[in-house]
Amino acid sequence: MALRHAVLAALLDEELSGYQLAKAFDTGVANFWHALPQQLYAELSKLEKEGLVSGREVVQDARPNKRLFQVTGAGLAELERFAATAAKPSFIRDDLLVKVQAADHISTGTLVAQLTERAAFAEAKVELFEALLRKMRGDRSEDEFLRHGERIGPYLTCRRGLDFERGNRHWCEQTAEILRERAAGAEAARVGP
Repeated sequence: MALRHAVLAALLDEELSGYQLAKAFDTGVANFWHALPQQLYAELSKLEKEGLVSGREVVQDARPNKRLFQVTGAGLAELERFAATAAKPSFIRDDLLVKVQAADHISTGTLVAQLTERAAFAEAKVELFEALLRKMRGDRSEDEFLRHGERIGPYLTCRRGLDFERGNRHWCEQTAEILRERAAGAEAARVGP
């Protein structure tokens, strides 16, 4: 997948400015695709030149003018082509996992602190995703929304982000506890009775 497809998918519901797109990425798309605001602005420019999005200038009184972008028919066709290609499996690339891999040969105090910090980050993301899901559902139960919701794609990707972060939180907490227990046991054995 290229950034272009994530941008096109993010623009399906409404016109967005580059700033709004960056905020949408932070809250709804970041669980499966990370991009810096500069990358998003550059991608919008490319997509507009290729005719996959159209932009229009909005004049504002008290602020600088802004450009709003929306997906064109050609952009939707590009998403259709992309959706028809085989999905590649994803792979984890995480420096924290490299550190845990080396845990038997390094001091684990800093590693436990990093795992605790990552668990707290995951907890904050869990809370964010839960709030987003509640907002998308409105007054409906999840079952009702899943059967009759207007736009189910963003909801389902948000659920995946929620499950991912819950798993991250659980693994980090569990791994930190194991490392703490092993360190305490090693210290007790070193000191002796």
